Amino acid sequence: MPFDQISRTLYLLVSLLIAAHAGAASSQHSTSELEAQLQAIDRELNELARYSLRSGYGRTGWRSKVHDSPQHTEWVQIDLGEDTRIDQVVLVPAIIRDAQLGYQAEGFPIEFRILAGKHGDPNGRVIGGGSARDALLPRYAPVILPLPPTTAAWIRVEATLLSARSWDDKYLFQLSEILIFNGQENIALHQPVQISSNRTDLSYHQQYLVDGFMPYLMDAAQGAQSIAFLASVTAGESPFFIIDLGAPLAIDRIQLHAMDVGDRVPQAVPSDLGVPRRLLVEGANQADFSDATRLLEYQKRSVYDTGPMITRRFAKTACRYVKLTAFEPFILTHHQRNSARIGFAEIELFADGRNVALHRPVLSDTKETPNRELAALTDGRNQFGNILPVRTWLEQLARRHQLEREQPQIAAELNRRYLQHQTNLNRMIWLSVLLATGIIITLLLNRILRMRQVVTLREQFAADLHDELGANMHTMGILNDVALNAVNAPEQLQTALQRNHELIKRTGTAVRHCINLQSAQGLFGNLSEDMQRSAQRILAGIDFEITVDGEAFLEQLQRDTRAGLRLFFKECLVNISRHADASKVSVQLRASRKALTLTVHDNGQGIDKTGADAIPASLQRRARLLGGRVFCAQQPGEGTCISLTLKMPWLRRIQNACFGAPGAST
Repeated sequence: MPFDQISRTLYLLVSLLIAAHAGAASSQHSTSELEAQLQAIDRELNELARYSLRSGYGRTGWRSKVHDSPQHTEWVQIDLGEDTRIDQVVLVPAIIRDAQLGYQAEGFPIEFRILAGKHGDPNGRVIGGGSARDALLPRYAPVILPLPPTTAAWIRVEATLLSARSWDDKYLFQLSEILIFNGQENIALHQPVQISSNRTDLSYHQQYLVDGFMPYLMDAAQGAQSIAFLASVTAGESPFFIIDLGAPLAIDRIQLHAMDVGDRVPQAVPSDLGVPRRLLVEGANQADFSDATRLLEYQKRSVYDTGPMITRRFAKTACRYVKLTAFEPFILTHHQRNSARIGFAEIELFADGRNVALHRPVLSDTKETPNRELAALTDGRNQFGNILPVRTWLEQLARRHQLEREQPQIAAELNRRYLQHQTNLNRMIWLSVLLATGIIITLLLNRILRMRQVVTLREQFAADLHDELGANMHTMGILNDVALNAVNAPEQLQTALQRNHELIKRTGTAVRHCINLQSAQGLFGNLSEDMQRSAQRILAGIDFEITVDGEAFLEQLQRDTRAGLRLFFKECLVNISRHADASKVSVQLRASRKALTLTVHDNGQGIDKTGADAIPASLQRRARLLGGRVFCAQQPGEGTCISLTLKMPWLRRIQNACFGAPGAST
């Protein structure tokens, strides 16, 4: 069965909390800092001990009774015998293989606290603990709890919020091992244990919490591999090993590393291969052991009494020689001759927390083989590499767990940033392409606009020459006729010649204006006055009336627009003078905030054509240059009416609305 919904939800929330915290912390660092941090993690992981889990039979620690809800308190108390200094507590979880999550801790509390008390203090005080905010789960690494320097006679681990086991969603408190360190010494080893509740069977018991057996194999990341010593002996023999420490040393602990059972899956031989059923350990200062002192006797009643490391403490004893005598060696029952075996991967002897047997000579009555040498018993290595102090080993496993949780978070943040950088780069590439395309299009449009401007200027130049010079030439012809007719009238002749002279000067100015309209300063004055002068010159002998409405708006017209209106007006007058045979002309110019209308009406004979064809081409061209529309209306016997309409630019309308036009009328 899967984990219950509450437990899984809690795990999920904790994981999200860790991810959010790690992501927030990672986002505060630059990309180069995160890369350096990830590389540092990779280097450190290569130097840390690796997870290698036991196989075969073995003790699995202790478990409490089960509950239907997590809000129950279960506890374990270890009595240290006397007030002792402690500086670290290590909790080793019981490990299961979950069908979905793989190897995971089972029954490890979500919230717990560590209490310590001296003799005569049954309540003690809290010196450490853990909560859901610490995000200890999921895991299968040991939990390291550093403590302030503390003196205590007992330590209690009290679980206040339980977690569920995988197969029936029941809640319980379960651990594989509890270690209490004073320096490098595990002072909890084989100490009495009290519990709040118990479920005892073949592999569970409260004393299994302090037996030194853990679910891990010591797999250090450094050091060369070493092949364990293994010798064949005859059943009934009592082989021995003697280690010379070189000088009398006060030893108080022995640690036997069981030999490796191969790398096959499943393993081909039992896990307790080479471990005798009874082992006597003696110490002496004489080589012949005439002054031998019994240090301890180990008995293997079942396979549950062995493990990867068999650790025993004894009273501190000063001795130079240590002898291990195996009674009832291990029997290979499946072997044809039921031959016996004796062997270990390493024998460690400790004095003040230091292995004093390292690289010391070993004497034995067993026979060595080329691949199984006695020196392997004290070379400080096992099948994986170097043998580490237990405290250092567990700290490295806990550190590996921490780094392996940080590593994917940092990698995910880096991948997110790399993706963002790639996205930004792609955007920059596309922006560059768009910019280059825009520049090319701009250049092409600019060239097209310049070409259109050239065409427009040509058309403007032609229109100006036609409208301005044509009108002036027509006027000069009329004045010339007046002068010829006034030969005998000196005053009239002088007036005609004077007006002709002024017209010639204005024609020269108009030519310069056609060449460069912007440089023709002062060519035109007030539009209505200029229209009056033009009408007097061109409509000689024809009555005319000019009405102007909205002169304030006319003053706001651009100079080019005023010039275009003037030329349109003059062209209309020239056409009337040449072709209309009219006796009266009426002109109306109306300007407002939105539009301008110029209407020229004569009472002449009209135009033979109708519709758009009735409008002279010169007037259509001028209207197009002004951006306006020209209309022609005529009635039989009423002459012709030419009307030009211009819309005021929107910007000019906004300015007029905001600031007004003095004297304007709409």
